[in-house]
Amino acid sequence: MSSEPKKRVLIIEDDPEIRSSFTMIVDSSQKFTVVNGYSNCEDAIKHLHSDKPDIVLMDVELAGGMNGIKGTKIIKEKSPSSDIIMVTVYEDSEMVYEALKSGASGYITKSANYMELLSALDEITKGGAPMSSKIARMVIDNFHLNPNTPLTKRETEILQLISEGKTYTQISEELFISKETSKTHIKNIYSKLQVRSKSEAIAKANQDKLI
Repeated sequence: MSSEPKKRVLIIEDDPEIRSSFTMIVDSSQKFTVVNGYSNCEDAIKHLHSDKPDIVLMDVELAGGMNGIKGTKIIKEKSPSSDIIMVTVYEDSEMVYEALKSGASGYITKSANYMELLSALDEITKGGAPMSSKIARMVIDNFHLNPNTPLTKRETEILQLISEGKTYTQISEELFISKETSKTHIKNIYSKLQVRSKSEAIAKANQDKLI
């Protein structure tokens, strides 16, 4: 039995059921212990000095108050040695990059099971960057894109959704933007790619490795 002290884990998650289920999983391990759980970043930041977390499991979308991305940035400034794993239902590329830029070291989905959660904690203590396979694939795909694309990140995302056959309404719902905004983006995409239809836009995007 290892005499090494357990790694201190802090959970920031506004859903009490998920918080308690994560707490149960982490506390069942011989390597990790939950030092505290909060429903918002503000309270967690206030008690950071006494909780002294080695690892923070951070919900990205917190109801009201500060979101997990901003919370990550502040926690990393106040406690640089704490590793932060984002936990989310969303697998949205924009959000992944924002979280990683804010200082997160890993990214898993809320559907992560018992073993996936403990293996993510284990990986991060060994200097790894745990990510669900879907998210890792998205990050890699992004590296393969044409670096000279004329499109913005948002336009690239919309073009990707168009290529998946999504309608204006579905695109708006998925990206939390109005139908008008999505139409404006699509108009800009057509203009930049010098095309006149969805099928032409998709053909051009595939040819130039824009998605």
